[in-house]
Amino acid sequence: MDDGPPTQLIRLADDEGNSVTVDVLGLDPRWRAGLRAEIVVRTPFVSGRIGLALTVSRLTDWGDALDRLDAGTDVAWMEMERGPYLFVQLDGERGCPEAVVEDESGSMVTVRVPVVPPDDWIADHRRRLRRIVDHWVPRLED
Repeated sequence: MDDGPPTQLIRLADDEGNSVTVDVLGLDPRWRAGLRAEIVVRTPFVSGRIGLALTVSRLTDWGDALDRLDAGTDVAWMEMERGPYLFVQLDGERGCPEAVVEDESGSMVTVRVPVVPPDDWIADHRRRLRRIVDHWVPRLED
């Protein structure tokens, strides 16, 4: 049974209704080397979304970020690039991990979302990344 292409690269969520996801929407029709995606923030207080383009190098960088998270280091993903970026702090201001989404170049908004992901969240994200890469990267190279 085919469930369709993988669409969720990142899912940082908890039982309190807080989540930050990065969802792949498909190939970018304007740019052959990229995927259309969006960062989606959902909390009981605030929700929002912002579009972004994913490239092979950004996917590789996310894999490197997962390695650093696994080693106990906070990460900033896509920070030095144009557009929104994501920080993952393992020990945030509220004593739990936090996902921080910043959009300095566009809306100039920062959203800090505390989340308590399950114990195996890094392994889960490695599986998510592998599924995205295996499915989408060959389509970018056509």
